Amino acid sequence: MGIRARGLGVRITEHEWLFRGLDLTVRPGECAVLVGPNGTGKSTLLRCVYGMQNPTTGTVVVAGETPDERKAAFRRKVSVLLDDSDFFAELTPVQHLELLGQTFGEPREDIDELIADAGLAERAEVTAGRFSAGQRRRLLLLGATARPFEILLLDEPERALDSDGKQWLTALVRRATEAGAAVVLATHHPPLLDTADVVLDLA
Repeated sequence: MGIRARGLGVRITEHEWLFRGLDLTVRPGECAVLVGPNGTGKSTLLRCVYGMQNPTTGTVVVAGETPDERKAAFRRKVSVLLDDSDFFAELTPVQHLELLGQTFGEPREDIDELIADAGLAERAEVTAGRFSAGQRRRLLLLGATARPFEILLLDEPERALDSDGKQWLTALVRRATEAGAAVVLATHHPPLLDTADVVLDLA
């Protein structure tokens, strides 16, 4: 069912809008890329799509319902990596993925392959609190994409990734859309535009 937003606006003062009259449609199997300078509302738009923030005007329908991140059933459909997403510092990558399997009821049998694909094979049994910033980002992206989802929301997912990590990220996004997910990502990384079916410039 994807994502359908109509007439979205977020007002930041009585007379000032962050954005206004915004429309966005992302069908299953499509990727929408949000671009624009810092402060134009990319992260805020993602929060509205996830139901963390109510828009001042307009409507959003995500996976057939009004988004509300407080609802467990909604969170099962929508996987998200925002700028304040965190990890369990005391868990290893293997334990992170095992926990995801317990949470979503679909244990992965390819955990070793997923971790190796993420470039974390040598850190598979190391607690995440000992990771570099780039390794932590890879772990967060792995956690967001190794669970079942219909919708994937990513806020500047390329942050802290090296060139190999960015290539891996691009492959993750392509695999998600090929599997039928609707993907929305905010980015400053031009190569990710190659994954886009829809580009929305908030500048």
